[in-house]
Amino acid sequence: MPLRADPCIGMLEFSSIAAGIEALDAMLKDAPVRVLLARPVSPGKYLVLVTGDVDEVKSAVHAGRGGRLDALVDELLLPNAHPSLFEALAGRGHAGEIDAIGVIETVSAAAAVVAADRAVKQASVTLLDLRLANGLGGKGYLTLTGEVGDVEEAVRAGAAHAEAKGLLTRKVVIPRP
Repeated sequence: MPLRADPCIGMLEFSSIAAGIEALDAMLKDAPVRVLLARPVSPGKYLVLVTGDVDEVKSAVHAGRGGRLDALVDELLLPNAHPSLFEALAGRGHAGEIDAIGVIETVSAAAAVVAADRAVKQASVTLLDLRLANGLGGKGYLTLTGEVGDVEEAVRAGAAHAEAKGLLTRKVVIPRP
């Protein structure tokens, strides 16, 4: 059974585990959001990823930021998140025959979520995987598949935001892997 895709994703990425745990507590006390992910990740960072109604997520993210800006690495408020993000975050991305693979690697986990959302909204592609920080030195990456032209278009669109913010590590399209 697929996950119910709520309309908004919010994320806070901290350089301090203690700040992340404190932020999670503040977020859950502030608004009735659903936690998608809350855990320490390497190298000594903490991620909090929540979903719910746009106003609730916005409020929770604001509460989580409060008093912890010194430890905030990156943040995200993504209204109208593409439904495939929820499946990929849960490790349930899938594809049939693969014509091309696209990879976008970012410096922060939040930048990878934005890249994934923009990529799947831009072209007819399937999000295969979305990995955030753990075992990646704090980075994030996504893989997607589709027809070569669609994958090229999706990777270009997905990487643009991260590139503009100086958070893109690398983007790759591999035709006929």
